[in-house]
Amino acid sequence: MSEWIDLRSDTVTRPTAAMRRAMAGAEVGDDVYREDPTVNRLEELAAERFGKQAGLFVPTGTMGNTIAIKLLTRHGQEVICDSRSHILNYELSMMAWFSGCVARPVATSDGRLNWSAVEREIRPPGPHWAPTGAIEIENTHNMAGGTVYPVEAIDEICGQAHARGLKVHMDGARIFNAEARLGVPAVRIAAQADTIMFCLSKGLGAPSGSMLVGTREAIDEGRLLRKRLGGGMRQVGVLAAAGLIALEQMPARLGEDHDHARLLAEALAAIPGVSLDPRAVETNIVIFDVSRTGMTSPVISARLKEQGVLINGISPTAMRAVTHYDAGWIECQKAIEVLRKVLAPVAA
Repeated sequence: MSEWIDLRSDTVTRPTAAMRRAMAGAEVGDDVYREDPTVNRLEELAAERFGKQAGLFVPTGTMGNTIAIKLLTRHGQEVICDSRSHILNYELSMMAWFSGCVARPVATSDGRLNWSAVEREIRPPGPHWAPTGAIEIENTHNMAGGTVYPVEAIDEICGQAHARGLKVHMDGARIFNAEARLGVPAVRIAAQADTIMFCLSKGLGAPSGSMLVGTREAIDEGRLLRKRLGGGMRQVGVLAAAGLIALEQMPARLGEDHDHARLLAEALAAIPGVSLDPRAVETNIVIFDVSRTGMTSPVISARLKEQGVLINGISPTAMRAVTHYDAGWIECQKAIEVLRKVLAPVAA
């Protein structure tokens, strides 16, 4: 296929024309020496957008989360998180490998922790168990279908955690999707979190890079941890230039992705054999059940690919479609037509 309709993830977005121009003309320097002016501007802007003291540009969200967990914990502790969280399931066990911590997963119906569930899992120092080191929340929640935390729930978790001497990290890879959904600025959503990681790629469209923000002391230490992980980059202003445009211009358009996701969800719900509640789709991620189609998700993915549509399964019976800058209304309409065609035998 010369041009795929790619709904596998919002990670597949390509940089905009404005980003490409900015990258070509970026002012650069050696970032390990703190001499890349474009990176410096991006880090300052990121900190400002979240009301924090400092920011750190990292190559990936996984590195940002890894550094944050290390900053907030000590070896031999537990990290309370949702059972489907990205840090637990999709980051190669970096919590254990790098930070020497284990997860204390909490099962939720929608990816949103609440204080009562968290409180039950907090463990003080004792002779038989690992003490709680930190709490992690994911907003929006990827594998729960892009669900968004109410601000009040975040405030309660952070406030109660802080009262017990515990820190909170927010995996805000898609926090600007939460901002668009709630109509509440990201700075308010994450106000009480100690560290926040957010991606410049995904919905914001930059080709690479994520940000970690927090106190100046934490970010200074995080810069050393970034080096340990191999993330000490040199003339990386060519990427930071795209990141500046991503952060300044792209959050305002995320509502379009949410509209397209609802369009997709409503059409999918009407296809025989597909199960989902369109009302549960809050942002740009649509997870749907295909167990009644008589086909597994790999089979459906293969048949969709033959027709030029890319959608991945997340289990043998569930699939995930993600809308983004490069998958607009027209692409979603075409994908719906292909889905109906592929699943036509079920209707028959």
